[in-house]
Amino acid sequence: MEKEGQVEIIGWLYQYYNEEPHDQVVNINGGPVKTDDIPAATQLFTTDWVVRYMVDNSLGKKYLEHYPDSPVKGKLKYLLPGDITPDQSDFDITRIQVMDNAMGSGHILAYAFDVLMTMYEDQGYAKREAANSIIQNNLFGLEIDRRAFQLSYFSLMMKLRRYDRQALNRSVMPNIHVFIAAPAVTEEFLHSLKASSEVIDEIQDIAAHFMDAKTLGSIIELPANYDYAGMRNALEPVATAQKISLFGNQQTAQQLLEIIATAETMTQRYDVVVTNPPYLNKMNSTLKKYVKKHYKDYSTDLFSIFIWHNINMTKDNGYSGYMTPFVWMFIKSYEKLRTALLSNVKIDSLIQLEYSAFEEATVPINTFVLKNTKNDETGTYLRLSDFKGGMMIQAEKVQEAIADPGVKYLYRTNQTNFGKIPGSPIAYWASANLIHDFEVGKPLSEYVDPRQGLATTDNKKYLRQWFEISFPSIHFSAHSTEEALQSGAKWFPYNKGGAYRKWYGNYDYIVNYQNDGEEIKRDVLRKYPYLKTPDFVVKNTDYYFREAITWSKVTSGLFNVR
Repeated sequence: MEKEGQVEIIGWLYQYYNEEPHDQVVNINGGPVKTDDIPAATQLFTTDWVVRYMVDNSLGKKYLEHYPDSPVKGKLKYLLPGDITPDQSDFDITRIQVMDNAMGSGHILAYAFDVLMTMYEDQGYAKREAANSIIQNNLFGLEIDRRAFQLSYFSLMMKLRRYDRQALNRSVMPNIHVFIAAPAVTEEFLHSLKASSEVIDEIQDIAAHFMDAKTLGSIIELPANYDYAGMRNALEPVATAQKISLFGNQQTAQQLLEIIATAETMTQRYDVVVTNPPYLNKMNSTLKKYVKKHYKDYSTDLFSIFIWHNINMTKDNGYSGYMTPFVWMFIKSYEKLRTALLSNVKIDSLIQLEYSAFEEATVPINTFVLKNTKNDETGTYLRLSDFKGGMMIQAEKVQEAIADPGVKYLYRTNQTNFGKIPGSPIAYWASANLIHDFEVGKPLSEYVDPRQGLATTDNKKYLRQWFEISFPSIHFSAHSTEEALQSGAKWFPYNKGGAYRKWYGNYDYIVNYQNDGEEIKRDVLRKYPYLKTPDFVVKNTDYYFREAITWSKVTSGLFNVR
């Protein structure tokens, strides 16, 4: 078995353990996800090659900015072609910090350990010393699910033990934390602390922030100026007291110390933040209220909140890597997120996967790396939409692009071009001519008046295919509602989508619109008795029978009209 497969096994076991509760929680008819169900709803194992792409193009690239000729480059198998900006600042490998704030079973951190090991060796460290330093100085993680946290802990300690057989006999602790809800901070407990009023206030404040920690997790917004040392000094004597308090003060202090350690990790900024964030839009009332208050412009889904939150966790010129649904690239509800990213950071690289490549998710996926800089806007993009066959085929195509950057599905694009298109879609494949058209052209709305067409509410009753009706009974020549009424005809041509064909064809249907749709309108009022008129359903009747361009669906892919 390959070494990387050993870590994958832990993640796959946990995902299969969660499969049944996951399916129950995220069923299509389900309502908002409860706090206790959030782990089952959002735990999704990250395919190994995607982990490698994210880490190689963030942590790996960060190192190569300081050591562009290092042999480490040859070990980064998923490093995409692209420019590497030299960084002449001082470099200390022990100070490079990597965070996964939705770490699950620890796959990303475990691979980051391996990459860091190659870097330490390149710096001349012995493996045993390097392994201990990585665990104590370089890797950080956060998780809302205790079972997943335990698997992460196990993965990292096994990584360490591989190089240091005595590691388990010493008090070595990875810098990873699981969220716990704050205990009640009573007046009696506060009186047991020997601390200033300022520190007491901060303890109460941090407890208030963590009241819903099991729901909010890594997106909790915290003040940046807590006196962590002061709070620890106040709590540790109570937490370690030999005499057990009848009021539970010792347990309260211990829980608050855990929360303080978690909070301190959350308020740092990191060189690299990489995660597969939770995908969740069925938010319970607590979560929905919080994100509307703190992340209003990015609150469509939890993953979009993580995109914005995590790039803001990185230091200047730091990297943030993600695997998310790719809807954020195109649709209107994520437009503010796109605008904010394009204005403030660089899309360093992005891979758009084939629509159904990642079977574990019910949505199409992309993986990408942002850089916290405004100095350069040209990124590397791979469009794998045409390559069906699952994640292994996608991995092969990524490797082909790395070996031959001239492949047609690799694009080098300046992201300022995206802002020239209405809605700022991440249209990295758009040609220079197309971008120019948007710059000099006028929007279609200046020339046309788009409207919804006829909705019958009962297609089986009112639609027929043309060969089902006597051909002379079909009226083809009406160009207005008046002409249709005067003809006395019952059946008229009806454009209704169908299989992909451009730009002509699919004239399959006719509709019963006798007497200006008398039967359809009567049925609408029968089905919806609270409506005073059928206009809410049978809309825009003034536009019927006029010459028009029609379409059935607008997508991010090919667009065809009639």
